[in-house]
Amino acid sequence: MHPRAGASLSRRRFLSLSAAGAAGGAAALSGCAMQVSSGVSGSGETVTLMVKPDDISPDLIKQAQKDIGVKIVTVKYDITKLIAMMTTGNPPDLVRGVGAVDAPYFAAREVMEELDPYFARSHVLRADDLDPVNDLWRYDGRTQGKGPRYGMAKDFSQDSMYWYNTALFDKAGVDYPPETEPVTYEEWLEKAKRLTQRRNGQTTVFGGSYNGVLTPNLLASLTVAAGGSLFTDDFTRVDFTTPEARKALGWYIDYCRARVGPSLVQPDPNTWDGPTYQANRMAMSNCGYWLGGLINADKKLAPVSRLAPAPVFEGGGRVSPCQAGTGLWMPKKARNKDAAWRVFEWFFGEAPAKARASSGWGIPTLKSLRPLMPAQEDYQKRVLEVQNAELKHFSVIAFTPYATGDSLYALFNQVAPAAMNGRMSVDTLAGRLNAVMNEQLKRGKEQVG
Repeated sequence: MHPRAGASLSRRRFLSLSAAGAAGGAAALSGCAMQVSSGVSGSGETVTLMVKPDDISPDLIKQAQKDIGVKIVTVKYDITKLIAMMTTGNPPDLVRGVGAVDAPYFAAREVMEELDPYFARSHVLRADDLDPVNDLWRYDGRTQGKGPRYGMAKDFSQDSMYWYNTALFDKAGVDYPPETEPVTYEEWLEKAKRLTQRRNGQTTVFGGSYNGVLTPNLLASLTVAAGGSLFTDDFTRVDFTTPEARKALGWYIDYCRARVGPSLVQPDPNTWDGPTYQANRMAMSNCGYWLGGLINADKKLAPVSRLAPAPVFEGGGRVSPCQAGTGLWMPKKARNKDAAWRVFEWFFGEAPAKARASSGWGIPTLKSLRPLMPAQEDYQKRVLEVQNAELKHFSVIAFTPYATGDSLYALFNQVAPAAMNGRMSVDTLAGRLNAVMNEQLKRGKEQVG
């Protein structure tokens, strides 16, 4: 149910947005991009983008002026500021968002513009060319992955896949994972233990990193891989005590307790996997395809690096989701929609999209751009073969619309360290997570109505 275009948004909905913004807990989210252009007007106009600095460079802003005649002004992404701008009726024209968690949240609050009519008219972004990952940006009023489109991902990875360094495997005498068949999560953890190197009580090489993009959507993905669902059918509650969710949570806590990779109780001083993997101090990293952008630029590291399929749980199906799908959406009350759509087209389908596709920093979200993915070297061809085989195992794992990913992440981070340190059982942790997260979800449900 979407209000008429002119209907004012209730104060309660905005308060619900504000409450979420205050909950914090932002995880470092690496790369996802934007695009623009079709037949819509826009030349000579100004479009305001609320983005993070990495989303669009000053050079790209200049290029937009040259390519499509639109002046782009950026405002630094900040959820509190976004809510303030929307509440005063002066929102940005386009806003960055993480499709996997933001799309259902904002769509349920009826503040996003439906983009299907724009896609229908566009000569640049055609619905039949959209990679299925863009379904993360769909919401039918109940479930993510179906219904109208509210945004688009700039690029993506299947974030349960992992890279591994064959030189470190050789040094430790550990067999490589098979190229196109998944190992089990238990086998992955066993390898990580054998690959970890310690000296004088310090970890010198992490055997493997497995944290996903945000812990709540990692755990949602792991639960589906175990054959269940973290959320109830109506997305109003989590249940970590079902056998499948308990298996997922238990595995992740085992990973943290084993101290084979970064976690809340053993932080990586580099704060993310890239520099640690590049320094030969991490044997496996579950960053998905996009880490190839960094790996390809290192001529020593690239030939010894390989990409492997997402692991499976014994008895579970193959699940290889995207936990980010970062891109852009258009606020319903944006003032300059036609020019904003022109920028959207350009960012997602023209020069910036082509440059992103050829960089290796993510899979393009238009199928027609896949031929641009790096495949010059033998090791790149090998990576591409593994990645292309994995695409058929992609599916949308629907997230709750009743809380932000960041707010659930903050709650997890408050409760879980005791279990990671072995001072709390996984069963006790499951009960505590249910209590604190379901309280948050209940408030969110009341606010959405």
